[in-house]
Amino acid sequence: MTRFRNHVRRTIPVAMAALALGLPLTAVAGGGSAHESHAPAGDHGGRLLEDDGFRLELRIAEDGLPPEMRAWAWRDGEQLDPADVDLRVRLERLGGDSDEVTFAPQDDFLRSRQTVSRPHSFDVIVQATHAGHDYRWRYADHSGRTRISDAVARDAGLTTARVGPATLQRTLTLTGRVRPDPGRIARPAAPYPGTVQAIDVGLFDSVAEGQALATVLARDSLQPTTVRAPFAGTVIERRAAVGDQTGTAPLFVIADLTRVWVMLDAFPEDLKAVETGQRVSVRDMDGATLGTGEITRIAPTSGERQNVHLRVPLANDGGRLRPGQFVHGEVTIGERRAELAVALGALQRYRGFDVVFARFGDRYEVRMVELGMRGSTHAEILDGIAAGTEYVTGNSFLIRADLDKSGVSHSH
Repeated sequence: MTRFRNHVRRTIPVAMAALALGLPLTAVAGGGSAHESHAPAGDHGGRLLEDDGFRLELRIAEDGLPPEMRAWAWRDGEQLDPADVDLRVRLERLGGDSDEVTFAPQDDFLRSRQTVSRPHSFDVIVQATHAGHDYRWRYADHSGRTRISDAVARDAGLTTARVGPATLQRTLTLTGRVRPDPGRIARPAAPYPGTVQAIDVGLFDSVAEGQALATVLARDSLQPTTVRAPFAGTVIERRAAVGDQTGTAPLFVIADLTRVWVMLDAFPEDLKAVETGQRVSVRDMDGATLGTGEITRIAPTSGERQNVHLRVPLANDGGRLRPGQFVHGEVTIGERRAELAVALGALQRYRGFDVVFARFGDRYEVRMVELGMRGSTHAEILDGIAAGTEYVTGNSFLIRADLDKSGVSHSH
């Protein structure tokens, strides 16, 4: 098995090898599991703590309500009146934060006066007093936490950022096509009727301003005349051949493709959100960015499909935009500054919650977050993670998979 693991490490990324073997990343890191084993559950599904005949069961209860901690106490097998037990719990969390939990009697149990915020991952310090005797326990309940060495994190492609402000952009994605700029299209023709004696350029050739395109022998004077390119561009149509008779029809169509138009299709439901001056990021059908511009014109008429063309002129010096090409246009229809935000790529779904994974050295822990506005690259954070916290942005799904494989659970 060891030789096989070593072979896997040499041939594919370490993290993917771990998951392929059905192992948590912690096992490949060589540090053992970061998840704590738990004591047997009590009658109420909680953790049992015992000392010299005194027994305490602690459980985090949710039941569709904000999480709270409940406790039941026994002495020599007899359940105690909760009013006779003084109980305090301290929850120490990654990053140095801690919560103090106090209790009040209710029915046959003690109920916490405070809700237990998520994640339910902490070192738990329990202090109880009954009949003049003090009891103290400490245990780890590290749900949603894992340990990954720097080397494994690096091989897994885990990248991080800090929670902080960001400008959130709302975008509308439209489809469209690239077209030549009509103002940069020429259709050179012979100045008079005659016969085409020579063609000097081919289809899709690049031509310079004034370059010879064809020679025409005039029918009346029998003098040759050269037809020249009016500006630099590309021959996108060649309509003549040697021996053809010329009239008023163009011999060529030449387009200057260093600047093109992207014509996006907007439909009635889109028109409420679009206006001239809005920024547009143009991408190919595979998502690669081709250029950015802005809407300069909204057509006053509709097409047969009730679509309305939005004109977005773009520079095309590299020739990546080809007339006739289908594209997507992400139109920025609004933006707002968020004081706390995380990258969209960091968000995962875990146990029914939107989460990100916070990093504390070689330890990673889930953070359940409440989201506000989503932009094109970031999402606003309303609650769940503090400003400045380091969190995983790239390949965060590996941590979720690692936690799933580790079978992490805790007493509820």
